[in-house]
Amino acid sequence: MADRSLEGMALPLEVRARLAELELELSEGDITQKGYEKKRSKLIGAYLPQPPTANGAAVVRCRLQPSEGAPRRPFRSAHIGVCDIREAAARERVASAAGNRPLFYFRFGVDQALPQERRAPVTPSSASRYHRRRSSGSRDERYRSDVHTEAVQAALAKHKERKMAVPMPSKRRSLVVQTSMDAYTPPDTSSGSEDEGSVQGDSQGTPTSSQGSINMEHWISQAIHGSTTSTTSSSSTQSGGSGAAHRLADVMAQTHIENHSAPPDVTTYTSEHSIQVERPQGSTTSRTAPKYGNAELMETGDGVPVSSRVSAKIQQLVNTLKRPKRPPLREFFVDDFEELLEVQQPDPNQPKPEGAQMLAMRGEQLGVVTNWPPSLEAALQRWGTISPKAPCLTTMDTNGKPLYILTYGKLWTRSMKVAYNILHKLGTKQEPMVRPGDRVALVFPNNDPAAFMVAFYGCLLAEVVPVPIEVPLTRKDAGSQQIGFLLGSCGVTVALTSDACHKGLPKSPTGEIPQFKGWPKLLWFVTESKHLSKPPRDWFPHIKDANNDTAYIEYKTCKDGSVLGVTVTRIALLTHCQALTQACGYTEAETIVNVLDFKKDVGLWHGILTSVMNMMHVISIPYSLMKVNPLSWIQKVCQYKAKVACVKSRDMHWALVAHRDQRDVNLSSLRMLIVADGANPWSISSCDAFLNVFQSKGLRQEVICPCASSPEALTVAIRRPTDDSNQPPGRGVLSMHGLTYGVIRVDSEEKLSVLTVQDVGLVMPGAIMCSVKPDGIPQLCRTDEIGELCVCAVATGTSYYGLSGMTKNTFEVFPMTSSGAPISEYPFIRTGLLGFVGPGGLVFVVGKMDGLMVVSGRRHNADDIVATALAVEPMKFVYRGRIAVFSVTVLHDERIVIVAEQRPDSTEEDSFQWMSRVLQAIDSIHQVGVYCLALVPANTLPKTPLGGIHLSETKQLFLEGSLHPCNVLMCPHTCVTNLPKPRQKQPEIGPASVMVGNLVSGKRIAQASGRDLGQIEDNDQARKFLFLSEVLQWRAQTTPDHVLYTLLNCRGTIANSLTCVQLHKRAEKIAVMLMERGHLQDGDHVALVYPPGIDLIAAFYGCLYAGCVPITVRPPHPQNIATTLPTVKMIVEVSRSACLMTTQLICKLLRSREAAAAVDVRTWPLILDTDDLPKKRPAQIYKPSNPDMLAYLDFSVSTTGMLAGVKMSHAATSAFCRSIKLQCELYPSREVAICLDPYCGLGFVLWCLCSVYSGHQSILIPPSELETNPALWLLAVSQYKVRDTFCSYSVMELCTKGLGSQTESLKARGLDLSRVRTCVVVAEERPRIALTQSFSKLFKDLGLHPRAVSTSFGCRVNLAICLQGTSGPDPTTVYVDMRALRHDRVRLVERGSPHSLPLMESGKILPGVRIIIANPETKGPLGDSHLGEIWVHSAHNASGYFTIYGDESLQSDHFNSRLSFGDTQTIWARTGYLGFLRRTELTDANGERHDALYVVGALDEAMELRGMRYHPIDIETSVIRAHKSVTECAVFTWTNLLVVVVELDGSEQEALDLVPLVTNVVLEEHYLIVGVVVVVDIGVIPINSRGEKQRMHLRDGFLADQLDPIYVAYNM
Repeated sequence: MADRSLEGMALPLEVRARLAELELELSEGDITQKGYEKKRSKLIGAYLPQPPTANGAAVVRCRLQPSEGAPRRPFRSAHIGVCDIREAAARERVASAAGNRPLFYFRFGVDQALPQERRAPVTPSSASRYHRRRSSGSRDERYRSDVHTEAVQAALAKHKERKMAVPMPSKRRSLVVQTSMDAYTPPDTSSGSEDEGSVQGDSQGTPTSSQGSINMEHWISQAIHGSTTSTTSSSSTQSGGSGAAHRLADVMAQTHIENHSAPPDVTTYTSEHSIQVERPQGSTTSRTAPKYGNAELMETGDGVPVSSRVSAKIQQLVNTLKRPKRPPLREFFVDDFEELLEVQQPDPNQPKPEGAQMLAMRGEQLGVVTNWPPSLEAALQRWGTISPKAPCLTTMDTNGKPLYILTYGKLWTRSMKVAYNILHKLGTKQEPMVRPGDRVALVFPNNDPAAFMVAFYGCLLAEVVPVPIEVPLTRKDAGSQQIGFLLGSCGVTVALTSDACHKGLPKSPTGEIPQFKGWPKLLWFVTESKHLSKPPRDWFPHIKDANNDTAYIEYKTCKDGSVLGVTVTRIALLTHCQALTQACGYTEAETIVNVLDFKKDVGLWHGILTSVMNMMHVISIPYSLMKVNPLSWIQKVCQYKAKVACVKSRDMHWALVAHRDQRDVNLSSLRMLIVADGANPWSISSCDAFLNVFQSKGLRQEVICPCASSPEALTVAIRRPTDDSNQPPGRGVLSMHGLTYGVIRVDSEEKLSVLTVQDVGLVMPGAIMCSVKPDGIPQLCRTDEIGELCVCAVATGTSYYGLSGMTKNTFEVFPMTSSGAPISEYPFIRTGLLGFVGPGGLVFVVGKMDGLMVVSGRRHNADDIVATALAVEPMKFVYRGRIAVFSVTVLHDERIVIVAEQRPDSTEEDSFQWMSRVLQAIDSIHQVGVYCLALVPANTLPKTPLGGIHLSETKQLFLEGSLHPCNVLMCPHTCVTNLPKPRQKQPEIGPASVMVGNLVSGKRIAQASGRDLGQIEDNDQARKFLFLSEVLQWRAQTTPDHVLYTLLNCRGTIANSLTCVQLHKRAEKIAVMLMERGHLQDGDHVALVYPPGIDLIAAFYGCLYAGCVPITVRPPHPQNIATTLPTVKMIVEVSRSACLMTTQLICKLLRSREAAAAVDVRTWPLILDTDDLPKKRPAQIYKPSNPDMLAYLDFSVSTTGMLAGVKMSHAATSAFCRSIKLQCELYPSREVAICLDPYCGLGFVLWCLCSVYSGHQSILIPPSELETNPALWLLAVSQYKVRDTFCSYSVMELCTKGLGSQTESLKARGLDLSRVRTCVVVAEERPRIALTQSFSKLFKDLGLHPRAVSTSFGCRVNLAICLQGTSGPDPTTVYVDMRALRHDRVRLVERGSPHSLPLMESGKILPGVRIIIANPETKGPLGDSHLGEIWVHSAHNASGYFTIYGDESLQSDHFNSRLSFGDTQTIWARTGYLGFLRRTELTDANGERHDALYVVGALDEAMELRGMRYHPIDIETSVIRAHKSVTECAVFTWTNLLVVVVELDGSEQEALDLVPLVTNVVLEEHYLIVGVVVVVDIGVIPINSRGEKQRMHLRDGFLADQLDPIYVAYNM
């Protein structure tokens, strides 16, 4: 409680030493917690501050200087929600004793209240006595705050108790190896971002010079102990944390650890009074964290050990999800449909602003000094002529030696020279290239301020408008393209640059500077004097008083990466210089050290403009020198006795880290240290730490002057330098929770999540400031409310160049009072800074609009999140300052993403641990979930010109999937809380109310039929035969030499052919073989194991001739016997085959050694080899006694992995052939090309049966041959002038992918597809519309008519229900709402509307087929355009399953179903597919209106998630679109988790890019959270012969850990 006060106390050294020993004893376990506390309080009791006395002696008096001109209002707490400051100081003392906090308090210099003498400096020797191993390298002071570090540690400790089981992602070794040390160089600046950074190399302490790192460790620890014992960071005043944890996460003090190899884990200490160091193994106190070893036995959440790493991880994940963090679902808004997304309701307990409406705050009057120049050029002329020898600017080389001194005289003459040359030497006299008022670019490197200054003033003198920009280093610099757009929109045609820079620009081989991407064409003009001609004597620049012309344009990068130009007029420029001069008290000939970028912002305003107005001397420190020697600026301050220095907190932090007990440092000359990024709330810690270390070197506290600025409003506020060391700076300790609601509060429950902010001084002279609500109309905030600061002054920007709309919103704002009246007739300017005006007119900034992330109604600042992430043992795993936080919009809300650069030496496990801790810390402190945390290899994030992270570019890379992270953790389960509520199924309406005649609920019943077979009169000779075997005998007699089959090989030549009589004779010999060698009876089952070809057909008819029942089986794959042979064996067994017929080659394969390893040779039935046939004919050919007898069995493995065989009777077979003959108009004179697998379904019927029935010639093309020659099928179609062809999706895909680039060469070879009238894809699934369309488009040039391509539909119970055929209307396409489909409803929408899904009709219903749509649960008929199960009634339905192990109920349900009401007599077969019928406006051949059947998907494939029905293909389509490297995707569910497997076509480094993209797209389009993302190699997702994904096989492989994934991400 009062622990923290230790930091503010000067304890004698021996007491500190004794405390350290106690600490050590406790951590080693030699002393109990109780004993420790007892001894400790005894030791420090004497030094604790006494409670305040009655007369208020302990109250710190503080003087407040309200800004002049501002009305002095009494700040009463009731009135304003901010208590009186004197009370606050008093209360704070009480509070620190009582451990509670007032509503909101400002602290003014409380830690300076102790007399200076009592502070005992820690000498190096005493410091090194307790020097111990650091658990982390230097902490970046920018994001450093003890309170915060402690808050984070406490939060983590709390989480530790709950012990989250989070599965660690699995990664393939090859992916892990890349993170070895040699693979990386640490980032060149390791950071050096614009706002943050660390010393060169990595901040772990790579020595900057020859000293070793041991030395570095020593001095870092010293710098951090602080040379004074006063508090190291005043943001840590009082907190519920432990004071003994003095800078705990920084340097592990007082815990001298020896002989342990692992650095102690600091994150587990609780926020009581102790530090428990988790000891390495072997210690009694340690509790080993669960090992996330990949293949080890792991305990699942239930404590059950599991051997498979996948199932264990999923189990862990399931356990994590059992404690969902989801708030209860409340109200919903309609997302243009009944699918309702939750809208975040305001929390009734959320803090609301209670203060009065604020008043605008006026700065002091801008006092006009008589000798102030009328314009900046006039000032330059004055100093250039009066004191030409006075130094204006000194530049440094990289060794810190003065490189060049620019005097005012030289600046004046050279600027004139530049002005003259710009106006007169570019273009011709009649047509000068640049006229006054034109814009020119200034491209100067950061180490050449002199050349920049000359060019800048040259432009001012020539009255042209300079646009300073960064030097483009490569043609594809981060953000460089956007700069190009700015230059283009400003109409820039000339770029001024220096000689060295010009030489360094990238050149084309001809020596010209290439045009950079997105840039206009520029003339590069070098401004060095030696290249310029002298102006004539009589030429003189026209020096006017400052007016409203544009002086210069400063570029500004927005949150989204776009670059805008802020125009600053000449009067604004001058007034700004005057206001700065007054505020900073600048006087002539002062020396100022500038470390900032001189091209824009504070660096430009102080170091280039105001300095000239006051004839000051600027010492410019380039960034390159800072990288080599971070102390350079401090050395220059000493060397030149500089009065002012302009720095960022980064520079202060670097100096701290590099400060090596330099004896000669003396900062007493400084009267003002301007902190340019004082508006960043985290700069306070750098200021405090810097003051703490350098106070002994003459730095006075009141010298530190943070300022707030923005490109639009220029300097917004700056702390004035005072001589009064008694007036301490203002502090605000604000509740983070309150801030997220935009309210100023102190947190009462959670003392740790606070933000300490320092004031950035008063409003600028001559300006008025107010704060308005950040969104909506600009209404004035209340006094205890955070708003966007707005400024009304002359000294501001005036517009965004060329963008009037945006200018209006930013530069022309009229703040309103609550009554709606504007507070001023003059417009205000939005500064882009969030903050408030506190007591005494002090301005406080808590963040930037650009860094604002609004997550479910609460505002979070990116900087605060960065600070929390870095407080979690940062330096072990990530580079300081190389961390980016931004939000992406997913599913109607912003989601927080954190990207950090990982150190090359941190292990997978370390990084994963760090990531999980960061999530917990952010969750505890900010109460917000992180959506995605990604670690990338060192030095790979895009940089800004000054080495910081280019945020918008990083976000862009993240969104397009080219960030290439090496670790990713997604947590959609915790932070996506606005999912639609799960669907509750409504009870169906009973039958009585719905059925009226042929109407259901007012709609026509959804039923349709093909043409009636009985009514069709055709001269079909085959009709008079009941059996196919008879048809074949008849054809062998009547047309013996008519060719029925032609088989092509891979070269497209005829490998084999069969005439009617050849087939008949061959079949007879096979029949003899079966009877004599096989001794088979009629009715025995025979397995035909043949490659696609003629042998298979002959063997089939041989079986029919012998009275046996054939079963076609795909032969085992010679290269993959182990997995394919068992399937063959299974079909042979399940079909109860008495004999197996095959070729000699396969015979040998079955008996080979490889085969024996998979299947025991002795278990096969009799194997007959048909290459060696008997010569004789059978005595008689078998004729079945009854057409309902079994003709053949059709076995197929469904996509869900079920092997199902159906029985086809002779009657059904003949009806089937007749139906196809009629639909496709097949006659003996026709030729049909077939490129299908002949083992089951329609493929088998077309390959083996149809030619015999209809007499047409079938050109057979085995699909396997296309692997060697993808053009084979299309060439055959063209060569044989085929009109009808059949193929599978896999064939179509092969042609689309394999021939996409060859259409021209195929055309040259004479490929012509113009004769094709039907090209049918044989399928048992929803038509793949994208594939058929791309196939049509691709081959349109080769004559293929788009109308020709169509699909068919069949299933197990009926092998062909639809097939497009030759006559009849074209297949139609409708667009349905995907969200309605999930609720089993069909809602037709327009093409291109959101969530629309195109569905193509599956072809025309075959003759003799009747279809009805029924409700799969109630079995009632459904209306037109209603989604239900497709039921079919036809003569060629299969007659039942062939033994699914005696499951009779399934049999009767699938093959003999009746409707529950309506027509209850007809017997239907259930297809197991969902679809709907829709009556179209088109007419059929018979003049009726055409009914179109749309297949949606298989019921047993559909996934039931959140009460809704999802079809895997829809999710897969979305995922495949998400990234160019995803070639294939399959999804399945496992214990209610959605698992997405993606095949990656690209380098393994891209694997992790896919995880966030896959998660995003499934959330956005399907409102589902992906549980596991598995990235695998191409070809891992198993696909069957029909081109369908075998998702269940894949699932089994995943759970058995057989996929060898590249990466598995478990989304938490």
